[in-house]
Amino acid sequence: MGCPQGTTAWLRGGDLGIIVRSMFMTRALIPSLAALTLSGCALFQPKAATVAAPPVAAAAPAVVPPPNPGPLGASGQSAAALDQSSAADIAAATAVPEPAGERSLGTVVVGLGSPAEQGFWIKTALAAAPGKGRVETASGASVNVDLIPGTGGALLSLAAFRQLGLSLTDLPEVTVYAN
Repeated sequence: MGCPQGTTAWLRGGDLGIIVRSMFMTRALIPSLAALTLSGCALFQPKAATVAAPPVAAAAPAVVPPPNPGPLGASGQSAAALDQSSAADIAAATAVPEPAGERSLGTVVVGLGSPAEQGFWIKTALAAAPGKGRVETASGASVNVDLIPGTGGALLSLAAFRQLGLSLTDLPEVTVYAN
């Protein structure tokens, strides 16, 4: 039995083995490349947060909506309630300092510090070491404070903000003095 007319030319000389090997490689290679390509697509998709489902309870309690707090901030504490400065603390903070031993460290914009940290203080990069000092606003109001070295933006205590008559949402510029 022979090969059909015209097919013998390309089958001579071991060409059949090459054809069979190339067909096998093509059939094995194409699915492998497709699998690798499709698996790589997962790298470019956003990852969904996987949250474990909470255990199912027999009877879930009814959800009661919180009461309407009214206008924004109406349910919060006032600055006076958060400031726990005593009369002695306020008297010491407002005492007139001796100008002879005072030196200006510079001016800085201050934000409101943590209301949880009581007292009269300023955290600023202008202070190289902890010490005593004073801050003064552009209007001339001043208060004695503890100087606390800090980094970044300067923070002024709630008590100092209140004593200087500043609005808690302002970012006032103050001059810092060291004793």
